[in-house]
Amino acid sequence: MTVTADRPTPSSDLAALLDPDAPDGPREIRSRKAKKVRSPLWARITTSVGVVLLVASAGGLVGGKVLISKTTDSIALENLTGDAKKTEAEGGGATLDGPIDMLLMGVDARERWAADELRSDTIIVLHIPASHDQAYLISIPRDTEVTAPAFEPSKYSGGTVKATEAFFFGAQNGGGWTGGAQLLSKTLKAETGISFDGAGIINFGGFKQVIDELGGVKMCVDQQVTSKHMKLVGGEPMWLAEARKTGKPMKDVVHEVGCKQMEGWEALDYARQRYGLKNGDYDRQRHQQQLIKAMAKKASSSGTLTNPLKVSSIIKSAGEALVLDIGDIQLTDFVLGLSGVAANDMVLLRTNNGTFSGNGNGREVFNDTSKAMFQAVKEDKLAEFVLDNPDVVATEK
Repeated sequence: MTVTADRPTPSSDLAALLDPDAPDGPREIRSRKAKKVRSPLWARITTSVGVVLLVASAGGLVGGKVLISKTTDSIALENLTGDAKKTEAEGGGATLDGPIDMLLMGVDARERWAADELRSDTIIVLHIPASHDQAYLISIPRDTEVTAPAFEPSKYSGGTVKATEAFFFGAQNGGGWTGGAQLLSKTLKAETGISFDGAGIINFGGFKQVIDELGGVKMCVDQQVTSKHMKLVGGEPMWLAEARKTGKPMKDVVHEVGCKQMEGWEALDYARQRYGLKNGDYDRQRHQQQLIKAMAKKASSSGTLTNPLKVSSIIKSAGEALVLDIGDIQLTDFVLGLSGVAANDMVLLRTNNGTFSGNGNGREVFNDTSKAMFQAVKEDKLAEFVLDNPDVVATEK
């Protein structure tokens, strides 16, 4: 099928793009114009910060805005974007008008790790167009070569590093998670041209409880992989280091091909794997995008979320695993203002065609298609870009 640049590009076309169940194959854009079914607001917030913050809509639960304000108290709000924050001239400010670009950083924090020992292993740009009826997730390879500027808060003098290391150097000397996020934001703005309305740091390890509160999520494993992080001891999953200490027989955790319902520990462990996968970290990026989308879908379809106490419990669990930057916008306004974004409207995008893209020195860099995609984000023309370049879309279920 040929897609021309001058054809209409409504956001509804993108919801069907690369649908694996389409009758004419994964790249067929369906012609039918079925009415889009909106998901509840408590699921829509997942597409605005890339995590499951399940909040109640005014139409769904009594209290509306008051309940949202009360149940989001556990969410830490910090300035994570620093000099990379979108200016008023670029369309930023204290309103939700226009396109929204956020930087999502995933860390795998455990209690024994200090803040200045962490790297951001997951880096995702979230783009919501001005129409506020679509959400795109673009993963940035952790090993991409970037030029990090000098950063006074952590006493970093600047240099050529991997993207994941920019977070690390920003967190040094008391910079902490906030410093790490600010330096990574500033670095990526210089590399991609994208300024950010806000950002979020997600502790993926902390999301086990959220997934379990949801009753697990459906994940489709596309290639068998053996966990490098966990073992089974007496049928119970344990971190490898802890399993060794027991002195008991250990069994591999093997994620086999196929779709299944996964508990929190299993879904998170699968999304962490990169060794043993065909495309290494690129496949891990896809799987982590897949997990975010799976959580959003489960949130929007789970009947348990009509229970205010259940909703509050899930929000509290999510808040303990999240640090959020939404600029000058009030959190309740931020949530309610994105009511047109539905969880099932997430489009997962790949950089570098999902494979390693090296320069003459064998270091990972963005290819020309990825650079053009970032420019489309900056100009809020991502829908047109995706229709002209369908191969950038990942097809995870």
